[in-house]
Amino acid sequence: MRNKYFPEEEIEINDLYFTCYMIERVARQLHQRNRYVVNSIGGDELYHILSVANVLHSENPKQVESEWIDNYKLSASEFDIEDVDKELVDTIPTPLDMGEVYQRLIVDTMTTKENYVDGILRVYNDPICDVIDNYNCSAYYEPSYVIARAYQNGGF
Repeated sequence: MRNKYFPEEEIEINDLYFTCYMIERVARQLHQRNRYVVNSIGGDELYHILSVANVLHSENPKQVESEWIDNYKLSASEFDIEDVDKELVDTIPTPLDMGEVYQRLIVDTMTTKENYVDGILRVYNDPICDVIDNYNCSAYYEPSYVIARAYQNGGF
């Protein structure tokens, strides 16, 4: 996928990873599901974010998070991804961990006709995200090929 502003440059997989990480951070901050953040931002702005991600990597993540919330007029809700059964869950995965899970799922399931924006919109709007984001179960820490196969088969 070509950079929107520098067509001679490719958008790298690390740019996708950063974008997925920030989606997770913003969703947690607002107590929203990831799909809300993705759908509120929209495809055109996701392309912009991916194109400038190589610069945003060096910014303070809290500042980027705040800018996304303001720029895309994102609002808070009451979903708390960290509300887990303490008897089942010792450690909640970090936004970095989940950014990697989603980045891998997008790459592992992309078709040749898709780009990263298409992949983000497709994956984050799939019902399997509700399972992956349920930290009371083990879906999020399964190997990436298992998660990709579950996605392609319609569930775990």
